[in-house]
Amino acid sequence: MNRHFYISDNLDDLEKLEGELEACGISTEQIHVLSERDAEVEQHHLHDVSSVMKQDVVHSGQIGSLIGFALAALVVLLAWLNDWANTAAGWIPFIFLAAVLIGFSIWEGSLFGLQKPNTAFKHFAEPLHDGKHLFFVDVKPTQETILSQIVAYHPGLELAGVGAASPDWAVALQQRWHRFRQMI
Repeated sequence: MNRHFYISDNLDDLEKLEGELEACGISTEQIHVLSERDAEVEQHHLHDVSSVMKQDVVHSGQIGSLIGFALAALVVLLAWLNDWANTAAGWIPFIFLAAVLIGFSIWEGSLFGLQKPNTAFKHFAEPLHDGKHLFFVDVKPTQETILSQIVAYHPGLELAGVGAASPDWAVALQQRWHRFRQMI
């Protein structure tokens, strides 16, 4: 999937665009609006970016996991090289310590990420501060032509780039969750 980024200052136009995309088969879970004016986005019934995804929780958590796995490997390596596991307890304390280090590092990395804006959106900080809105769509290769045809009817949109999108399985999981919530 590819993610197409557009910048606009017209929420009415973005609302029409979202409706047109949904009518042509692009699901709501593939469409997002990032803005510093969340209340206005909500009034226009646009699918906004969740507050967790506005922060760098996931990216920082991934960095924390790498650090945690490195620390865990160091603990196991030191135990093996120094022959510390040749006791009655064996490897259990070292494996437990390694697991705790991994979990703690992921947790600490995620907490650190709560304090920073998402690195995926840092290129768009200036337009967002200027009161504009970032509209982005995750599309499958078969949906590319649909997107380009519909976007052509919205001259107020400014193409801001193309990047990697959420994986298909993540979008499918969001769609199932959305349907489940509607059923309840």
